[in-house]
Amino acid sequence: MRLLLAENRRTLALAVPIMAGHIGQMLMGLIDTVMVARLGVVPLGACAFANTLLSMPLVFGFGILSAVSVRAAHAHGSGNPGDARPVVRGGFLLALALGLLVGLLTHLALPFIAVFGQPQAVNAAVGGYLLICAWSAIPVFFTTVSKNYCEAFVRPWPPFWIMLAGVALNAVLNWLLIFGNLGFPAMGLEGAAIATLIARLLTAIGVWCYPAFSKRLRDGWPAGNFLADSLRPAKILAKIGLPIGTMHFFEVSGFAIGALMMGWIGLVPLAAHQIAITCAAMTFMVPLGLSQALSVRVGHARGAGRMETARPIVFGGIGLAVAIMSVFALVFVFGGRAIAAGFVADPEVIALSAQLLLLAAVFQVFDGIQIVSSGALRGLEDTRVPMLLCILSYWFVVFPVSYIAAFVIGWGAWGVWLGFVVGLGFAAVVLFARVLKKFAQASPNPSRID
Repeated sequence: MRLLLAENRRTLALAVPIMAGHIGQMLMGLIDTVMVARLGVVPLGACAFANTLLSMPLVFGFGILSAVSVRAAHAHGSGNPGDARPVVRGGFLLALALGLLVGLLTHLALPFIAVFGQPQAVNAAVGGYLLICAWSAIPVFFTTVSKNYCEAFVRPWPPFWIMLAGVALNAVLNWLLIFGNLGFPAMGLEGAAIATLIARLLTAIGVWCYPAFSKRLRDGWPAGNFLADSLRPAKILAKIGLPIGTMHFFEVSGFAIGALMMGWIGLVPLAAHQIAITCAAMTFMVPLGLSQALSVRVGHARGAGRMETARPIVFGGIGLAVAIMSVFALVFVFGGRAIAAGFVADPEVIALSAQLLLLAAVFQVFDGIQIVSSGALRGLEDTRVPMLLCILSYWFVVFPVSYIAAFVIGWGAWGVWLGFVVGLGFAAVVLFARVLKKFAQASPNPSRID
């Protein structure tokens, strides 16, 4: 127990700023949701619809770029920080390619937006917001590469403060551009998108500048042309990161399909879903930060040839996730209605949001176990089997259970979210079982796990 507690303290020292950075990014979306909600149910529904569509390619990109953390952590742990330079170059090339892909695909898909079956009013309102936010994926991915490098070299706090400043800037720009304060034009929903784009651009510049000018990080940071000789390392990163990105894509797509189902039911369920899923996504940032910290720490252990330390790191982290997510579950149970009332004044939306937050309370612990387990496996560079397990969980459990419960049985919005509970529970069981299997197969050589 003493060993677990000691490792948990080290994990938390790395995880807390990562969590804070994720929560800061989520606050940007939360602020957008709260401020757009003042415009009415239709803009809120359009915001929810656009964020749902963009969440899938963004999370796919985050998963691929998480390979930067794994490889840079290995370089740092081995005592050869210069080995991280091609990793960063390859990461920036991938970030550029992914960002361009998101923007171009969104442009191509916009004329066919009605195929998703959302209310006509939402389809009419979503276009400008969706396109602007799609192109902001480029600075988001560049920020991700720089942040992942800093975290792998155990310098997570400065990127957090830069990202927090971006959140504050986004809030101010929202106030100016959504509502037309201080003589600015009142641009409504598109104003929120422009504010987000500007904030993300400046954040990307700030997070790039920190390692470029930091004495502690300069040894692993590339100088000169950042895209020179980047194709080969980009291919290596893609090979590691593609299963991770695919795994995250299928996880998020399960929730995204649930959001589309909410739109089929009506505007009120769609707005309630946006509120509840925003809250659940906010709490998810805590185990996500733990997951990434475990990936980095296990990567350090592998790079240093000390895999015997991985067991207490991993199982201590999973225990932390269970404890923390249990607290969030209690918050949703006893404070769900008050939380919903902080977003909107519509009594129907408040009532349904509170009900959905009860179901979110049920899956909090499941969500923590599955994401921390996947992070531990990622640190071991075990990505293909977890990817298949996630595809099974989210497409062959979440989607059919949600559809049957909502539309065949007739439970509506409750039925959609029941699929989330069942799918996350299944994912938690199979991914934790995979962790147990990997450690049961540990090589007698403590420097590696087969």
